[in-house]
Amino acid sequence: MSFIIRRVAFYLVAFLVAATINFILPRLMPGNPIDVLFAQQATTLPAEARQALIETFGFASGPLHLQFFDYMKSVFTGDLGYSIRFYPQKVNQVLAYAFPWTLLLAGTATLLAFCIGSIVGTYAAWRRGGLLDAVATPLSLALQATPAVVIALTALFIFGVALRWLPTGYAFNPSLDPGWTWTYISSVFVHGLMPIFSLMIVFVGGYLVTMRNNMIGQLGEDHVTMGLAKGLTDRRVQFNYAARNALLPSVTSLGLTLGAILGGSLVTEVVFNYPGLGQTLYLGIVTRDYPLIQGQLLIMTFATLLANLAVDLLYVFLDPRLRKA
Repeated sequence: MSFIIRRVAFYLVAFLVAATINFILPRLMPGNPIDVLFAQQATTLPAEARQALIETFGFASGPLHLQFFDYMKSVFTGDLGYSIRFYPQKVNQVLAYAFPWTLLLAGTATLLAFCIGSIVGTYAAWRRGGLLDAVATPLSLALQATPAVVIALTALFIFGVALRWLPTGYAFNPSLDPGWTWTYISSVFVHGLMPIFSLMIVFVGGYLVTMRNNMIGQLGEDHVTMGLAKGLTDRRVQFNYAARNALLPSVTSLGLTLGAILGGSLVTEVVFNYPGLGQTLYLGIVTRDYPLIQGQLLIMTFATLLANLAVDLLYVFLDPRLRKA
């Protein structure tokens, strides 16, 4: 319990620091959200109308420290104000709509990449020098070095433009009404195949290489040699003795990735015009939508810290030595 309390206190302080940085960053960007909004419409406003808009959107005026106190109040009350880009919707409503799409897209891609990369990496290390190792390891290194935008654009051109097997954008057919119908669900599935596949390709190489290297290190340990000497099956030694310990760094990487994906896989979502948190953040940056940017970054911060806390607690389960530390 003392371990849990210490970790929770640490992440609470980290959240407060990150929330402060979140307040400062958007205000360092050039331009004012109101001016940018009306510059895009080639419209000029008198001073009175401009001030009325500032009050309507709820922007704090006065010294910076007063704005900071108003901002922190909104963080802990959950009222993040109105979005400029999607007015009259509130930031909470905009993010609540985008959140499930990012969770579906990036969450599915990350879990698939983790499972595939860990399993293939385990077998590649167990039979290192074999055909699987000779093919999978160099390929995963090449995938790690390939930018996400290249993979997304390549998939878009091949499967969406050249072959026309899959739709090129959005999360479902816009002509359909959302609902739990087979037509709508199948449309979501088909539209999600290409972005999920692209994002999975981006992640899988890192998990594979990490698991392979960790497994090779574990295969030289005494407890693995003892398991083989006791006459245990290769499968049991491979997974119960070696893979379980080799999985610890991969679990850390998974926790960091799961936290980051809730911030939105911006490149993939922009390429495929997928209505998730990444696309929403991009639109917010373009329009200098301070409330939306701050709300999005808060989600990223909270999700990353929560994922790290979950990993810390999971380590205690995976590594019994930590229970006695």
